[in-house]
Amino acid sequence: MSSRGAAFFDLDRTLLAGASGEVFSTVMHQAGLSKGPVPGEKLLFGLFNTIGETLPTMALARQAVNFAKGRSQAKVCAAAEQAVPELLRLVQPFARAAFQSHRDAGRPVVMATTTPYDMVKPFADALELDDVVATRYGVDADGNYDGTLVGPFVWSAGKLEGVRTWADRAGVDLAGSWAYSDSFYDTPLLSAVGNPVVVNPDPRMVLMAAARRWPTVNLDVSPGVVKIPVVGLEVQQVAMRFARPAAYPYARFEFEHIDRIPNTGPAILVANHRSYFDVAAMSLAIARSGRPARFLGKKEVFDAPIVGQIAAAMGGIRVDRATGSDEPLRAAAEALEGGEMVAMMPEGTIPRGPAFFDPTLRGRWGAARLAQMTGAQVIPVGLWGTEKVWPRSKRFPNVLNLTNPPTVQVKVGKPVEMKGKSLEADTKRIMKAISKQLPEEAAVRRTPTRDELLATFPPGYSGDPELEDQRRPGTD
Repeated sequence: MSSRGAAFFDLDRTLLAGASGEVFSTVMHQAGLSKGPVPGEKLLFGLFNTIGETLPTMALARQAVNFAKGRSQAKVCAAAEQAVPELLRLVQPFARAAFQSHRDAGRPVVMATTTPYDMVKPFADALELDDVVATRYGVDADGNYDGTLVGPFVWSAGKLEGVRTWADRAGVDLAGSWAYSDSFYDTPLLSAVGNPVVVNPDPRMVLMAAARRWPTVNLDVSPGVVKIPVVGLEVQQVAMRFARPAAYPYARFEFEHIDRIPNTGPAILVANHRSYFDVAAMSLAIARSGRPARFLGKKEVFDAPIVGQIAAAMGGIRVDRATGSDEPLRAAAEALEGGEMVAMMPEGTIPRGPAFFDPTLRGRWGAARLAQMTGAQVIPVGLWGTEKVWPRSKRFPNVLNLTNPPTVQVKVGKPVEMKGKSLEADTKRIMKAISKQLPEEAAVRRTPTRDELLATFPPGYSGDPELEDQRRPGTD
């Protein structure tokens, strides 16, 4: 037996956001291969999308071979081709990234599904998968289905049987393989491979995964993002429902043009950095937009107890500037390519000393490079007044200031017009766009008082204030 492994992916609710059955039913009807939707069909598909496979629905699937008797295999294959565009639309955003990780490791990527082979093969080819393990129907001499199965009904133990047969033929070792599925009924297959992965688990699979300590991923969100089982909501989405200005009675908030944050599609939110409280202000703005975002943050945040685990569970992207690694940018690019929104502060860290009062914002090129890599639009956000809530010189915000809390302004601008030719030039465009979202006083150059200057330094600062204007943005 070869030591080479493979990666096996279930179809419905795993590779796809829901059930493929409704798509196939539509194209079969359009091709004249069925008399139309079966009564109660939509209800069954809706139930499947919500709770996954059930014994009654799979009993119906098992009988489909009898219903197909007499149909032309060629016509079914042609109808299956027509289903491909809609199925591709349903593919989970991060499924292709999972495929690529296995391909990079030299593993074949195989679809393993109960759905008949002739119906899913065109779709698998469109995804450039290496092979398909699926239920196969017998065909008579006239090219019509004869009402028999060739091999097992590829479901539950039958799916394991089909995968084992394929693995033996391909010289693949299941102990070195991966299997991805949402369904409790795929427990035999997941138990047989060395690397079981649970995706979007149905209620019983939630318990099975917990009992066997199988990892759970969600191919509709960035790697590492935690979703609440069965409910299917991200931790951040739940937190957003409780994100209200009232949670911060020691600050007042003014929001402007939140509607400029796009509802869908890849976007890079870029904001200036004035305080540790900036994250709270940005979070409230993002919550008002109604969609989650992936924050790029310092490694210190992720290393902190409890807070770090929460940040990772919400899809935060750890940035360790000391390493100079491009890994955070690659992770952010993958999130954007999956249609998500990324939030970052191009200055890298809070300006301090005289730089804090400089009307000209200076940033690093990470946001510009992300935009060049992905084509995502860049949305500028201006933050003002956060430093009055939580000066950098303090370890905690002034939570006792309830009678006269400072006002925090959050203003969202229109997308930045990026040229894509020079990272330096695009970075300047980004920072200029952010500056335009700040109040007029931000553009006035002035000499700060000693107290104002000291408030910009972190607790225990021991550097030379006179050299602060020479410090490169994003370094500490």
